[in-house]
Amino acid sequence: MTKTNHLRATTGLARKLLPALVAIAAFGAALPAQAADAVVLYTADGLENLYKDVLPAFEKKEGVKVNIVTAGSGEVVNRANIEKDSPKADVLVTLPPFIQQADQSGLLQAYQSANYKNVPAIAKAPNGAWATFVNNYFSFAINPEVVKTQPKTFADLLHPDYTGKIAYSNPATAGDGMAVIILTTSLMGEDKAFDYLKKLENSAKFHTKGTGYLDVLLSRNEISVANGDLQMDLDDAANGGLSLKPIFLAGAAGGQPTTFQLPYAIGLIKGGPNTAGGKKLIDYLMSTEVQSKVPDIFGIPGRTDVALTGKNGAAVKEAIAGVKLIPVDWNQVMAKKADWTARWKNDVIGSSGKQLDVVKPK
Repeated sequence: MTKTNHLRATTGLARKLLPALVAIAAFGAALPAQAADAVVLYTADGLENLYKDVLPAFEKKEGVKVNIVTAGSGEVVNRANIEKDSPKADVLVTLPPFIQQADQSGLLQAYQSANYKNVPAIAKAPNGAWATFVNNYFSFAINPEVVKTQPKTFADLLHPDYTGKIAYSNPATAGDGMAVIILTTSLMGEDKAFDYLKKLENSAKFHTKGTGYLDVLLSRNEISVANGDLQMDLDDAANGGLSLKPIFLAGAAGGQPTTFQLPYAIGLIKGGPNTAGGKKLIDYLMSTEVQSKVPDIFGIPGRTDVALTGKNGAAVKEAIAGVKLIPVDWNQVMAKKADWTARWKNDVIGSSGKQLDVVKPK
């Protein structure tokens, strides 16, 4: 690795590891004692720069501290579920289908924030349990300094050049990992998709617990291709100093690159230690003030009355130009999720002994 690449990777890793305010990435660590002047946010990784930008103003105005726990989207829900009888957090931000899982598991309290009114009905729960906070798209990513010929199709990833150079996040713990199954089954059908993933496993180095750390590994040239999401990948490349480029793959040669929306959703945790503060935090994060800053981190505002503007908004539009967007039936995904996870562990991973929960170093 060159000194420049090493510096970029180190800088990117530092950005991932430094707290937006008080971030505890490892769930083995204890949370700070909850007090009346604190709000605890459990969040999927990828939004660190947004939180760093907007939460100080909220803390100053409300006189509270926001303690942030960042991990994979499935992991934050699993943590909330473990704590269900004695919740430690007030607000949850995660990806589908894990936000739907949290709702179905009774982890969320219905809260119809006034700032949900401009979120489309399809992008929020009818009962107010959750709403889209930052819209986004599922993507893959490469290290453009290493991968000189960009893969165009899923079949391209099976080329021997990628042996031991591919990684994607565990579908059981990461929404972006489950998205790999969602997209391949949508394009290939379930049986052919799992046959493909089994073949792809020959090139997979390991799987990570969450998705954010994959960008650092790409930039370090420890892997060449990974899954991700457009917002996080563009933000890490522009603001994290990492060498990576988001890409979209086609189902077959000559086909159109394809993806689907994979938003960050927000909800109020039922019985949290500071429900009133949690409601205020949701109201604030869904306000026009914060939503107007979402394009700064290459996200798409969850509210339709806030435009995708600025140079970073233009970069999002350029990245998604010519990419086919397919709808996802999240109710069907929820119905299939457990079977897909079991099938992935049994048929794809099997007895390989491959690592499934690689995490960033503490």
